[in-house]
Amino acid sequence: MRNGLHLIAEFHRTPWGLLPETLAAMQAVLYRWASGARLSQEEIRAAVGDAPEISAARRDRARAMAPGSVAVLPVYGVIGHRASLVEDSSSGVNTSTELLGQAFSSLMADPAIAGIVLDVDSPGGSVYGVADLAEQIFAARGMKPVSAVANSLSASAAYWIASSAEEFAITPGGEAGSIGVYTAHTDVSKMMEAEGVKTTLISAGKYKVEGSPYEPLGADAREFIQSRVDDYYDDFVRAVARNRKDTQTNVREGYGQGRVLGASAAVKANLADRIATLDQVVADMQSKVRGKSGARAETRPVHTSARAREIDLLNLG
Repeated sequence: MRNGLHLIAEFHRTPWGLLPETLAAMQAVLYRWASGARLSQEEIRAAVGDAPEISAARRDRARAMAPGSVAVLPVYGVIGHRASLVEDSSSGVNTSTELLGQAFSSLMADPAIAGIVLDVDSPGGSVYGVADLAEQIFAARGMKPVSAVANSLSASAAYWIASSAEEFAITPGGEAGSIGVYTAHTDVSKMMEAEGVKTTLISAGKYKVEGSPYEPLGADAREFIQSRVDDYYDDFVRAVARNRKDTQTNVREGYGQGRVLGASAAVKANLADRIATLDQVVADMQSKVRGKSGARAETRPVHTSARAREIDLLNLG
């Protein structure tokens, strides 16, 4: 366990836009790893995201769609920043904001693509990279039609991203929301003491070891960590207010206040524009782009895993 303490501490100190129950599952996997257990990628995905066979079935269904002018861009599972995390079986990350941004840029630049639908099924993830990706999607408004669908979950960081689309729909049995940010501090001092280990930190810089896991969290450290969480939450609220054409006060006092809401409640709270299935949203966009071009519009799948990226971008050519 001792060898994994720094990783555990960093995991908890990360600002999360993620459902708490998903973070708990990820924490359980991480603690098993720190204790020496090595889980396969399939075991990790089964614990914190779609089981491999479920993900494969969803992607195969998208792959069966005929190539054409409406691209379906999947946003599945836990969201992380760097592309390499998607290939790291110990990370539990399913979607990289870096890869997703690259795929989105390619679709926007491709003259054969007339519209984009984000197929979202994610509990959220780390806030790192999320604001940049959301800004990128928002900036595309008016250039090409971009819709997002909670199919069936768009929570926290995933909602931050999806709300940036021109239209946000939710499936009849879907959920959306969880607008909030949190982090955690792990105090392992008692556990280390029980093992006969005492750690002395030697540092330079007044706050360099602030929030160390080897001691209880002090008042000053707690206040600073809270300020970081507040800053990210303020960014989240501002983005949603802009994306949904509402006030920050309404977002803070409504929109579920950190809860995920079902389809009808989400529409009523202005989290979503309408209730519709992915197929309905795709069909509506096909009609929309067909009306503009007079040509037949079909769907084209795009995959954002690191292993599939090269093939997918070549298929877009």
